[in-house]
Amino acid sequence: MNIGPYRLFQTIERFSGCLRELEDAGIHVELGDDFQKYRRLRLRQTERSGVYPMFDAQRSFVDHTNGFWVCGYGPDGDLVHTQAVRLMDMSDITLADHLALHRHKYITPDSTPDPDNTSFVGPRALATITGKVAYHGDFWLRSKGLAGPRGNGATAVLSRMLIEIAALAWNPSYIFALVPKALAVKGLHLRYCYSHCQAGHWIGPDKQVTDEDHLIWMSADDIAGLMADAPPSLKVRSREIAAGRVKTTGQPAQIVKSLAQT
Repeated sequence: MNIGPYRLFQTIERFSGCLRELEDAGIHVELGDDFQKYRRLRLRQTERSGVYPMFDAQRSFVDHTNGFWVCGYGPDGDLVHTQAVRLMDMSDITLADHLALHRHKYITPDSTPDPDNTSFVGPRALATITGKVAYHGDFWLRSKGLAGPRGNGATAVLSRMLIEIAALAWNPSYIFALVPKALAVKGLHLRYCYSHCQAGHWIGPDKQVTDEDHLIWMSADDIAGLMADAPPSLKVRSREIAAGRVKTTGQPAQIVKSLAQT
């Protein structure tokens, strides 16, 4: 993506604000592209299921050329957050084709008696998502401690950071994720900053529903719209700066205020 100096400055300012908010919530963020390290970090989390194959360097080709991850650490250095994204070339196929070919990398372990004969169906968007497609997954945020990071909006801040970085690095045609039905029906895609959500089912060898996931996604236009708007918390901060209620620590108020107008 070609980004001009002014927009680059806006992006840096926006990320700086997000990082400050997360630091205030007690979360120190690390971004990396060494998926062997990510695998080691995830293997230490014995309370969670294993890392999905899409982000496991020993089961998929994922490295600095096509993926990155974000981890968050608490004040004591303990891991409190993970998420990852990888880019795939689907120029000649659709997401429906991709999931049919690579179903094993997306099926929840032990959810079906025969992964070879289990398929994902339902969302109409499966037939239209194509091109440069990014998959966003392995999102986890510890629910306890840190003054309740989920309730303080950390989910949206962390998800948006990853989406924006992926957009700037790769300019994808689409970015998608699969979320469990129990979370999707609560509007989780909105907390993750996604524009679209459609119900889907994993159908097993006997035509039985083995699992239920919702497909959430954003097109390039959706991502551009997201990036053109500042995070709500920064908008509030900008209004406070404009009203003279917050010190700018040396940053011109008109530049910070412009974040709410892009």
